Amino acid sequence: MKFFLDSAHVQEIEYALKMWNLDGVTTNPRHVQASGKPFLTVIREIGALFAGTDKPISVEVNPHFTDYEKMVAEGEILAAISPNFVIKLPATEAGFKAVAVLKEKGIRSNLTLVFSAAQALQAMRMGAYFISPFIGWKEANGEEVQSFVEEILDIRDNYGFDSEIIVAAVRNGRQIVDAAVAGADIVTAGLAVYKEAFDHPYTGVGLQKFQEFWDQTPYK
Repeated sequence: MKFFLDSAHVQEIEYALKMWNLDGVTTNPRHVQASGKPFLTVIREIGALFAGTDKPISVEVNPHFTDYEKMVAEGEILAAISPNFVIKLPATEAGFKAVAVLKEKGIRSNLTLVFSAAQALQAMRMGAYFISPFIGWKEANGEEVQSFVEEILDIRDNYGFDSEIIVAAVRNGRQIVDAAVAGADIVTAGLAVYKEAFDHPYTGVGLQKFQEFWDQTPYK
C-alpha cells in the first residue's frame, strides 16, 4: 500500500518525504487556503519538492466550474506546471466527462468526492487514473464504509479497470488498516493521523524499560 499525505503545507510534506518515505500528495482547496499562500505559489513549491521523481501530486481545478470544457482547460494549464501533477475533478457529470477528455490528451486525473460505488464505477469507465472514495465523512454520518471500499475494489477487479483507489478522508489508524485489509492501493491522510497511527503507548513503555536495563549493563 502507498501512503499519500493530504496537505498543502510545504514543511509538512518535506518532513513526510524525509521520515516516512511518502509516496505522493493530495491537495484540496481547504489545504491550500490553510497554507496561507496563493494557489499557484503553493502548488509550484510542492511540485519542486518532487522534481525528478515519479511521485504524484493531486491538484484540484476551480470547484466553481460546472462546465467540463473549463475543467479541461484548467487541467491542461495545471498539468503543464509539473509532470507530477494529477488533476483532481469532482464526481459530477461534468467531472466525469472532463476525466475522459483529459485522458485522451494524456493527462491523469483523480476523481474526488466519491461517495458511492456507482460514482466510482463511472469514474473507472471514463478513465480516471485515481479514484478517491471519502470514508471519514460517510462514517461520521453513520454510514458503513468497509463494504463501500470493498465494493469499489471488487468492481475494479471484476472488469479489469486500471484505476487506482485512494481511500480518502481517513481519520485514524484503524481506517488505514481497514483500507489495507480491503486491498486498497493507497490511503491519503493528514500529518496528525499518520503520527498517531505510527505510535503506540506500549512502544514507549517498552522502550523505557529497555533503557533502564541498558543503563544497568556494562557496555564493555
